[in-house]
Amino acid sequence: MDALSKFIVRIREYQRGQTMAEYALILAAVAVVVFAGYELLGTNIKSALNSVDSQL
Repeated sequence: MDALSKFIVRIREYQRGQTMAEYALILAAVAVVVFAGYELLGTNIKSALNSVDSQL
């Protein structure tokens, strides 16, 4: 019975590690999308802010 309970604990720990890995992949994908958006829209945002600043 002790071996069975150790096996169950190992399976639960594996699933926790797998879930954390999935969260890490999702976080990395979001970071890539944010970076790409910043690269694409960065100059437009900067020019819009400069325009507002000059009007003030």
